[in-house]
Amino acid sequence: MSPAPALPTVHVCEQARLSRDARFDGLFFTAVTSTGIYCRPVCPAPSPKPQNVRYYPSAAAAETAGFRPCLRCRPELSPGNDNWRHGDHVVSRALKLIEHGSLGELSLEQLAERVGVGARQLRRLFVERLGAPPISVHTTHRLLFAKQLLTETALPVTEVALASGFGSLRRFNAAFLQANRIPPRELRRHPRATVDDALVLRMGYRPPYDFEALLSFLRTRALPGVEQVDEHSYARVFGPADAPGWLRLSAWPGAEHALQLQLHCPRPEQLLGIVGKLRRMFDLDADPQMIGDTLRDDRVLKPLLQRRPGLRLPGGWDGFEIAVRAILGQQISVAAARTLATRIVQRYGTPLTTPAVAGLERLFPGPEALADADLGALGLTTARANTVRGVAQALLDGRVDFRSEQPLDEFVARWIGLAGIGEWTAHYMAMRALSHPDAFPAADLILRRVAAGDGPELSTKALTAKAEAWRPWRAYTVMHLWRSASDAAPLPRSRPTKTTT
Repeated sequence: MSPAPALPTVHVCEQARLSRDARFDGLFFTAVTSTGIYCRPVCPAPSPKPQNVRYYPSAAAAETAGFRPCLRCRPELSPGNDNWRHGDHVVSRALKLIEHGSLGELSLEQLAERVGVGARQLRRLFVERLGAPPISVHTTHRLLFAKQLLTETALPVTEVALASGFGSLRRFNAAFLQANRIPPRELRRHPRATVDDALVLRMGYRPPYDFEALLSFLRTRALPGVEQVDEHSYARVFGPADAPGWLRLSAWPGAEHALQLQLHCPRPEQLLGIVGKLRRMFDLDADPQMIGDTLRDDRVLKPLLQRRPGLRLPGGWDGFEIAVRAILGQQISVAAARTLATRIVQRYGTPLTTPAVAGLERLFPGPEALADADLGALGLTTARANTVRGVAQALLDGRVDFRSEQPLDEFVARWIGLAGIGEWTAHYMAMRALSHPDAFPAADLILRRVAAGDGPELSTKALTAKAEAWRPWRAYTVMHLWRSASDAAPLPRSRPTKTTT
């Protein structure tokens, strides 16, 4: 599946800019030739003369063209453009690697090899779709994050450089000065104070955004000791065990389209990765308008989209954790699976010596802790215990993994090769651990019932055929159909095979 067009039409860009339409925030950027500045389409500054306006598909494209980011609307706060990341196109897969910092470790040639093309072709595709080569996208991503840290936190400049992926303060200062025309220290006039020894960052999204529904999904699955979810926020502790951190996400006060992240992270070099992980986990870069345009013609989905237009795809913090919980949930209720997972955390999770937040005192165990664990004593069936241990060993051996850039079909094929893992479980893991927007557990009993509308329950084959029209957003239909069943009446959470959850 090819990514979306690089840029909306000029007419659409004009209308969105003039109306400051937040639905287009991050889908394009506006540059003004008379000032040399580029802005978000929601910028509150007076509209420039039309002849001075240029439109770019990405912040990197605007910076490559010689424009610097606006200090008023702050392009670093715009949501990402997930339309480029959906599906298994080369650009989508390479972008995921870049956002994980891979170009800080790999050459362009090595990055291109990871996604199966040559370096020249990858560069051409990036310029064609994003308006800038991979290295410019990588650099802009890091510098905009650094700009947010300088503006919103009191982190020392040296730590900002580390947090944004620069190994050298000198290189960071030079790159920042070139992109922003001012040195980092000049930007920091009034740094924000911390709250409870935590950084406070804004994490923007494109409306509508149903944070309440997302929290509801996570709350029924929250693991005591590892995470806390109430009606207003999500909190979690994370590793490493010798320097653990914690985070809390809640709605940003007021009407701004953003979440508030409180983050205590002892290691600055983890910051960029954690923020990226949370953006994926809470699906902050999705474009609900594009998703709706694909799905609203379906008779069953149309009223669901009208009821909850901002429903998002809830991801998971860690791939192995999602895999274990998926296995535990085979043919039992969400509550029962959560009980089993809690026992595993209490028995094999890593306890924190000095918990920073009350109630958050353990890390979920890694595969090395469960590869030989006695799970039968915790209430797991022999089959489930064997599957959990087998998955843990397969991850340690490198037979399977959770690399975000791998195509969906490749991911599923590798995972169903393991004993006890079927297509439903593999697609569920792709949906939650990879946040793959087209993952689709077609064997799911509730999906087959609700998708049938007023008709008889669909077979797995019939639902798979029907869902072809929902590509590349089939995972969103899963959330809408599940939510519809939950809103209508409590249905049994059992599944047709042992490889479901």
